[in-house]
Amino acid sequence: MNTQLTVFYDGYCPLCMAEMNKLKQLDKHATLGFVDIQTPAFARDYPHLSWSALNARIHAQLPDGSLISGLDVTYLAWKLVGKGWIYAPLRWPVIRWFADKAYLVFAKHRYTLSFWLTGKRRSVAANDCEVCRPNKEERP
Repeated sequence: MNTQLTVFYDGYCPLCMAEMNKLKQLDKHATLGFVDIQTPAFARDYPHLSWSALNARIHAQLPDGSLISGLDVTYLAWKLVGKGWIYAPLRWPVIRWFADKAYLVFAKHRYTLSFWLTGKRRSVAANDCEVCRPNKEERP
């Protein structure tokens, strides 16, 4: 397998799903792997990762096992499918700080913003998936 980045995303978020579907469509060389943190498979396959941390903002795992998060994930994922130039300015030194702060606001309010931008609500209430979050202390 040629996976260079495994992206952990929120399958309840319509905007997140739209982005993941577009990345899948553009990923002609299978360089990306995708894991929906809202599925039971996530808890089973990645018990060492914190669902709460991954739900707070997008994360991805590099081939060496290290994790990256936020706009670093977005930029690298789009770069791997040949469209990194779209997000490259958000990683420039002066812009990076502001972009990262704006992303944290987006991530916190992604369900509302997704509804405003797509007209779609999240697919399932976040507390409905007990299997995804077996550790009750981790639930928001």
